[in-house]
Amino acid sequence: MIDPIKHEVMADMRVYQASTRVFKLFLLLWNRLSIRGVENIPAKGGVLLASNHASFLDPPVAGVGYRGRPIHFMARNTLWNSKFGKWWMDKVGCIPVSRGTGDIKALKLTIKALKEGKAVSMFPEGTRTEDGELQEAKGGIGFIIEKSGCVVVPAYIDGTYKAHPKGTKFIRPTKVTITYGKPITQEDFQALGSGREAYDAHAALIMQRIADLKNGKK
Repeated sequence: MIDPIKHEVMADMRVYQASTRVFKLFLLLWNRLSIRGVENIPAKGGVLLASNHASFLDPPVAGVGYRGRPIHFMARNTLWNSKFGKWWMDKVGCIPVSRGTGDIKALKLTIKALKEGKAVSMFPEGTRTEDGELQEAKGGIGFIIEKSGCVVVPAYIDGTYKAHPKGTKFIRPTKVTITYGKPITQEDFQALGSGREAYDAHAALIMQRIADLKNGKK
């Protein structure tokens, strides 16, 4: 049987594994991290993990919430500005995105990764919420879904807004939970239509599933 972690190679799995271990230990000790619904994530095939975005803590939470195989993150390109940032972001397999430009290169890299059967994490809302409430998703996620043929696993992250909201410097010891919902299949998306006119509907479906998780629906 192929170990999914060894089968999917990042730029440097040693850096990725060490990073996720450190993040998880911190989150378990400081924020009493709780993880639910991991069984909903497919063990193989292209899967897009889509979660709400309330804090800089969200990427580490999403990264350690599921460690069955490596996760590639879409991240704003400014994180590559420093020498260490560029080294680390490349080593852990992140995909740089230029905000507000309709970054075609980033979309193509993401679609390629999903077609290769990898797991990619992104925040459909694009930016962190200002008030802790869910925002509308950007239509670009619909384009990725249609072109890659992937399944989408919605996730709701609770507690990071209180722990580290926008504009704060320190992380508060607030409990954090990530809950993964059941996969949204290609059939679910196709039922809403296809092509550019359907992208917003696909994005809205994902945000509805995330809202359902927030409200306790499985």
